[in-house]
Amino acid sequence: MVIDVASHPDRLKELLIFLSIVAGGALIGWLIEQIVLTKLLHLTSRTKWKGDDLIIQSLKGILLPLFVLLAIHIGFNYVTLKPGLLDVLHKTVKVGAILVFTIYLSRIVTRWIAGETKDDKSVPSSIVLNSTRITIIAVGFLIALQSIGISITPLLTALGVGGLAVALALQPTLSNFFSGLHILATKKVRVGDFIRLDSGIEGYVMDISWRSTLVRQLANNLVIIPNAKLAEAIVINTHLPDREVPVTVDIGVAYDSDLDLVEKITIETAREILKTVEGGVSTFEPVVRFHTFGESSINFTAILRVQEHSQQFLVKHAFVKLLHKRFREAGIEIPFPIRTIITKKP
Repeated sequence: MVIDVASHPDRLKELLIFLSIVAGGALIGWLIEQIVLTKLLHLTSRTKWKGDDLIIQSLKGILLPLFVLLAIHIGFNYVTLKPGLLDVLHKTVKVGAILVFTIYLSRIVTRWIAGETKDDKSVPSSIVLNSTRITIIAVGFLIALQSIGISITPLLTALGVGGLAVALALQPTLSNFFSGLHILATKKVRVGDFIRLDSGIEGYVMDISWRSTLVRQLANNLVIIPNAKLAEAIVINTHLPDREVPVTVDIGVAYDSDLDLVEKITIETAREILKTVEGGVSTFEPVVRFHTFGESSINFTAILRVQEHSQQFLVKHAFVKLLHKRFREAGIEIPFPIRTIITKKP
């Protein structure tokens, strides 16, 4: 059945007032987001406390729906509706407002977690952010149901029984999930760390999700490792306890070389490399250690230091090139392997 609105002037007037209030609320919310929030962000950026930036930034996209819901709630006072329908609509608006506030709270918490991990020189994993977001929204949804008179006790009971059945059916998945939580809780492997597994896989940890850990190798390949496998593996984390790692270069010189001169040139060359090549630790004092009388050379190791694992290759490259040049200029020989073959007549 079609209602002729034009034949009901009072209804038409109420509808126009209601729509005007809703449009006004939307306009006010949009103006506050575009003008007021921008100025507030400019002001809070000058303060030392990071919390005010977090609170204001999280309001982006929240004020508009909040003001629309408020305008709808106010507009109900200017329309004539059946009491039962009006009560349902008021409860719907109430649930919507609680959910909007819940989303705002989840933004603040997840961004705070992201900010805290960033200060710790690591990156938050998706399992932490997603679990936090889902938990807050789920609690907000239950609060919204409780606020409109819907008992959540049967729902929680059903979720408990259903959760037990799901847990039995998804044991491998839950094993990976809780292994991921264990990895994050111990903080022995973090997003952004360079790790090496006992299987030979190595690379940067890109993300730790609810099921697997994503590792990017130096060749730019992605390796997906189930969290349960990673939790049981022997892992070398080159970023713990410090990101700086030593770089060793094995070298051999002829037996008739002046070892004091060899040591001096090697250390001077290493110092220059660490100060001029990207990734070198300029404050580190290089070390030379002679250790072996080889078949055709006296062997030693030069120890340098780089800021993190992936930067060692460029530092080694530059060091070998420059040291080879300096040895040639000083007349220091790097001998070829020598084999003496003696033949006898039968």
